[in-house]
Amino acid sequence: MSVDTQAESSARSRIAALTETRVQRPEAIAEAAARRPRRPAPAGATGRLMIVAADHPARGALAAGADPYAMADRGDLLDRLCTALDRPGVDGVLAAPDVVEDLLLLGVLDGKVVIGSMNRGGLAGASFEIDDRFTAYSADAIAASRLDGGKVLLRVDDDDPATADTLEGCARAVSALAGHGLMAMVEPFISRRVDGRVRNVLTPEAMIRAVSIASALGTTSARTWLKVPVVPDMERVMAASTLPALLLGGEVADDARAALDGWRRALRLPTVRGLVVGRSLLYPRDGDVAGAVDAAVDAL
Repeated sequence: MSVDTQAESSARSRIAALTETRVQRPEAIAEAAARRPRRPAPAGATGRLMIVAADHPARGALAAGADPYAMADRGDLLDRLCTALDRPGVDGVLAAPDVVEDLLLLGVLDGKVVIGSMNRGGLAGASFEIDDRFTAYSADAIAASRLDGGKVLLRVDDDDPATADTLEGCARAVSALAGHGLMAMVEPFISRRVDGRVRNVLTPEAMIRAVSIASALGTTSARTWLKVPVVPDMERVMAASTLPALLLGGEVADDARAALDGWRRALRLPTVRGLVVGRSLLYPRDGDVAGAVDAAVDAL
């Protein structure tokens, strides 16, 4: 049997075992969450975090690079996540409940930081995309599952009245997470529709406004972290808030070295405390997940 055939057989067996557990012993998910060893604090002594993001499929956003369905194979995604989580320097994962629970059953989240993705209802490409409903984790569920925090996506479109509901929902989530003593990770953008599709405005001025809005969400900012893209003039952008921030990876970069250089420059700023990267690490152009993760860890 070839190496590729063995890998495919192993992946099928893993998926079969996960599904069998879900059919026969669904309570095993809660049991795995209850016994999972946790860190005393997410950022630990270093004050920095390296998180792998995998919450894209919950919005129906399955593309990575040139492949519109790269993330559609759950077995392949789990293999890539397991590889990434096993690399030195990787602190944890950001995902919606289904992926988090697969990883719990696989036993790969012990001692890791686990951030639950909360508002996934603004489906990619939908007419209601800005109305980003909370269809995944709630703050209570995150606390009950003994996760380490929750993440919300906030896209502010001045021309879309649905922005108001999303703002209120994100503020409620920040307050509720803080009430449980958990991290609230807020990913803010100023957005607008271009040819009918929501596009994020990645200018320094737009990100300064987005960071300012996000920093004030909720009844306290004590446990709020920001998740922001690398844009021009990051020093001016990050001067808009004292909240700790993590850099996001975004689309798979045409030039991985240039993306790494951008992360390195931004990581020198005092409020920037790490990375939350998904497709760039899980689906690198050369296919080397371990190598892409190691390079990102090195940037820290």
